[in-house]
Amino acid sequence: MLFEFATANRIIFGPGACAELAPAAQAFGRCALVVGSLERTAQLREQLRAAGVEALPYPITGEPTVATVLEGLRIAREGGCDLVIGIGGGSALDAGKAIAALLTNLGDIFEYLEVIGQGKPLEQPSAPYIAIPTTAGTGTEVTRNAVIAVPERKIKVSLRSPFLLPRLAIVDPELTYSLPPSVTATTGLDALTQLIEPFVSNAANPMTDAVCREGMRCVARSLSRAYQEGEDKDARQDMSVASLFSGMALTNARLGAVHGFASVIGGMFPAPHGAVCARLLPFVMEGNVRALKSRLPDAPVLERYAEIAHILTENALARAEDGIKWVHHLIRAVSIPPLSEYSLTADAYPAILEAAKKSSSMKGNPVELTEQELVGILEQAC
Repeated sequence: MLFEFATANRIIFGPGACAELAPAAQAFGRCALVVGSLERTAQLREQLRAAGVEALPYPITGEPTVATVLEGLRIAREGGCDLVIGIGGGSALDAGKAIAALLTNLGDIFEYLEVIGQGKPLEQPSAPYIAIPTTAGTGTEVTRNAVIAVPERKIKVSLRSPFLLPRLAIVDPELTYSLPPSVTATTGLDALTQLIEPFVSNAANPMTDAVCREGMRCVARSLSRAYQEGEDKDARQDMSVASLFSGMALTNARLGAVHGFASVIGGMFPAPHGAVCARLLPFVMEGNVRALKSRLPDAPVLERYAEIAHILTENALARAEDGIKWVHHLIRAVSIPPLSEYSLTADAYPAILEAAKKSSSMKGNPVELTEQELVGILEQAC
């Protein structure tokens, strides 16, 4: 057995944890670029200034693009920033990660980007970076990659390095109380996907298994409650734990076909990542279980799908199929739309398949799916 487990250098979790930002930031630098919406970051920027840390705001809207990252880098350099703080959903946190990395690694961004760039490793540690999530789903505060959109190429690619792991992750469930139900649903199901896929991936290990099991329990008992009652403190705390653990899991194991598809679809269509993952999840689970039973009936991973069912249904006698039914019921209950709502049609299947097969996530799937099986998943999800 050979595995590693890497995460943020330090994690502070709990209601009110944001109060720790200013004293922690003082140890990292004197001038911070604060990435996130002006409204979300206003109070925290005041806390930083009161502690003697200058705070330059960099508001972003939507998913980060190469242009977004480069503009933030320009502002940070011209402002003399020696610290970056990301506050928001996965988009803000990814943008902050990329800016922090490029502050200390000179050269063109395309030298370091995967797929469309040279994919060169970062040579220098990133500038100190603090990640503060305001959603509960992506786990970006503890991952070692930053997802960046390249609209002109209709693709999303990653900047990836151990140096992208934040120096500090502050996870405060209170920041998620105001999330609307739709965002609660899509981000929460993204977290569930990022707990299930590493658990059944071909790179699962005992440490990721532990966080996946606990994370799935949190989702099973709390996602519906958080969706229906946004200020349910226990439910919000559970979902913040699930999101944090999902980031730990995907960083140290692998993902699977859901994310293999989702990264491609998100680059080609105006579809939120969490909504795509949510819609694909039960159909990928069905496809994997069917393929495993057909071609690898003795594969130990089939027992893992049964364990997922035990956790989600809270029934020790549940079978893999019962877990899949539970996910189907959940995505209906929280109104996850079909992928056709984002203009995805059969004409796009060949391009999606070609790109998805090359993705690192698809290589982590517990069984290699045929082209016919992959098309079947897309047809059902649309």
